[in-house]
Amino acid sequence: MGINLKPNDENFNEIANQEIFVDKTMMIGVLNKIMKSPSKYACFSRPRRFGKTIAGNILSAYFSKGADSRGLFAPYKISKDACFESSLNALNVMKIDMNNEFQNERNKGEVPDKLQDRIVAEFAVQFPDIAFGGRVSVGNCILAACARKGERFAVPV
Repeated sequence: MGINLKPNDENFNEIANQEIFVDKTMMIGVLNKIMKSPSKYACFSRPRRFGKTIAGNILSAYFSKGADSRGLFAPYKISKDACFESSLNALNVMKIDMNNEFQNERNKGEVPDKLQDRIVAEFAVQFPDIAFGGRVSVGNCILAACARKGERFAVPV
């Protein structure tokens, strides 16, 4: 998988068009409320095989600037919610499939450093007027993009 700060809605579109799809889009409403609260951060965890990938695809399709997903969400409950428009396709989304990252690396100990290097390289592509030189952390990249450009991020992992 490539690192992309503006993924499209292709993965959600694929799962949403399957014969069996359970509408879990109302989690977007919960997240929109949290994002407007003083805490602004949320961490959702689930046990193995409980839909983390589907949830990540839904959130990526909704939040990502790289998608135009209004029509894709039209048949689902969230489209009728008052908060629907508030963050639709409004954020940079850093979506990382950790299973894929670890499965494709022979030396598992190198995954964190290689992943960081790839993410920092993607920041340099997306924000060419910000210098992300040396061994800058992903956190510092996010902070720089927020401070200098007013950019906001969602990170479904």
